[in-house]
Amino acid sequence: MHSGLTQRLVEEIQAERLVAQLTVLAGTGAGAKMLVWPERHEGSLGNVGVDGAALRVAAEALVRQQSERFVFRQNENEWDIFVDVFPPPPQLVIIGAVHIAIPLVTFAKSLGFRTIVVDARRAFATPERFAHADQLLIGWPADILQTLNLNESTCLVTLTHDEKLDNPALLVALNSPARYIGALGSRRTNAARVEALKDEGATDSQIARIHAPIGLDLGGRRPEEIAVAIIAEIVQVVNKKPQGQD
Repeated sequence: MHSGLTQRLVEEIQAERLVAQLTVLAGTGAGAKMLVWPERHEGSLGNVGVDGAALRVAAEALVRQQSERFVFRQNENEWDIFVDVFPPPPQLVIIGAVHIAIPLVTFAKSLGFRTIVVDARRAFATPERFAHADQLLIGWPADILQTLNLNESTCLVTLTHDEKLDNPALLVALNSPARYIGALGSRRTNAARVEALKDEGATDSQIARIHAPIGLDLGGRRPEEIAVAIIAEIVQVVNKKPQGQD
């Protein structure tokens, strides 16, 4: 049983799918294991009560993408359980091979992100400008996004200022489990974007996921400064730290 779960865990990690392995370290049923995904689970820790408690803890750990150890007690029994979370590698998908994207790729790579730049405009999306990106993909962003694995470790930003490119890409992202979605533009631009997305069927809860205007308000105006503001907001969201909290 455990060998089957271990093989499944290896397959999920290789496929870059978010999963957690729960193991009873000590106490009743030591060695029992369970695999948990955001929407399902396999295996059991040997007790209905402990399974329920473990699934609740695992669900929160998966959202945070952080491993956790906890103790569950029932009557005279005790279970020492480790929730080992295996998140997909972090990736940043940038829609728009614009000036801001060049330093943004640099900053993201220094933080360990796989970087993917997408644009339909060949004049901007050149290997010379984005030799430092992991991938440079030329084509309509919404079509290309359908071929990518937009998972729970994906951050996506739209930077083109062209609604024909940005809005369809945002619709794809909003129907994915992407961890961060940001869109460049003024408040007026964002208001028009919201109405356009609603006309295409986006719900209020989906639209609320979009960070717009994008980035922390650092007062910068140059492309490099805007890129700093964007990557700073991504770091804040990934680490779940509310602005202004110590």
